[in-house]
Amino acid sequence: MKIKNTFFLITTICLFSACAKNPFTGKRTMAFVPNSQLFPTAFSQYSQFLNENNVVTGTKDAEMISRVGQRIAVAAERWLSANGNTGYLKDYKWEYNLVNDATVNAWCMPGGKIVFYTGILPIAANEAGVAAIMGHEVAHALANHGQQRMSAGMLQQFGAVAGNVVIKNEQSRNAFNQYYGIGSQVGAMLPFSRSHETESDEIGIYLMAVAGYNPDEAAQLWKRMKANSAKSGGQAPPEFMSTHPANDTRIANLTKLAPKAKAEAKKFGVTQFRKN
Repeated sequence: MKIKNTFFLITTICLFSACAKNPFTGKRTMAFVPNSQLFPTAFSQYSQFLNENNVVTGTKDAEMISRVGQRIAVAAERWLSANGNTGYLKDYKWEYNLVNDATVNAWCMPGGKIVFYTGILPIAANEAGVAAIMGHEVAHALANHGQQRMSAGMLQQFGAVAGNVVIKNEQSRNAFNQYYGIGSQVGAMLPFSRSHETESDEIGIYLMAVAGYNPDEAAQLWKRMKANSAKSGGQAPPEFMSTHPANDTRIANLTKLAPKAKAEAKKFGVTQFRKN
């Protein structure tokens, strides 16, 4: 019993010491892998990805991706400075690239390395739509979601090991191993991922508004995303089995957040938004 108590005490201390407070969310989050290790790895992987894919340069679309990204990054800096966190992004190395690929996707690696695929541009429809996507993807980096996902994966593995150490009865241990994977995935990892998407939607819509883009466009973007999914015949899994919230959930949330984002932008002197 003493061994078990000592084991869980050490675990609790390690978990607490490996948490960091994020200024964008105000939450203490898991940070088992420090950014000083995570960022260089992400930067290296990003460079390798660009070398292996068809990067679009010198076009209006490529210039738009870079322009919107820079405006969103400036909005993040302004927000952080206004809230007493000047210098928080000193280790971020922002980079925005458009890649010729029909995939409807965009992503941001830890540390600010961003890719848009050309396949998502028709759904973005305009610069404000790009800003809605950019704000969301940048928010993942700002909230350290990549770091948290890695930490959660490590914790999930730790839970499996801990269960096998603590449970001595072979039959009970076999039952634990049988159900732990599914249970931890559906009950913890998937909700964790969905919470990140919702968090990024909220941070992103604020950033796009502070950058001068109409936050009403965020909900419109997801209406187009929903229409595109229906057109392509894709059948989304039930929300509780998905890494992302359902389209209707996101549309409703973003619609509610738009007035708040406009109010936040007003604090920075932004009262009119770009038309496109």
